[in-house]
Amino acid sequence: MKIRPLQDRLIVKRVAEENKTKGGLFIPDTAKEKPLEGKVVAVGNGKILEDGKVRPLDIKANDTILFSKYAGTEIKIDGEEHLILREEDVLGVIEK
Repeated sequence: MKIRPLQDRLIVKRVAEENKTKGGLFIPDTAKEKPLEGKVVAVGNGKILEDGKVRPLDIKANDTILFSKYAGTEIKIDGEEHLILREEDVLGVIEK
């Protein structure tokens, strides 16, 4: 299935979190929090401004981003969990 987000929305896949701490202890699934980091799968065309012009997004596909804890809407695409976020919910882009 292919989905193209509208306007200033992004489709993000969460990055898998480590099952082990730095000290070597294993973390059970019930104690883990969902990661606040993800990889952008698709982006919309941009935000429509009041004068009718479209401002392109600063975020591109394949960027790794940080987003707020309760941001977005969870959806399933081909059995995998993704998030649909607005650009304003993104806290920053991780540059590697």
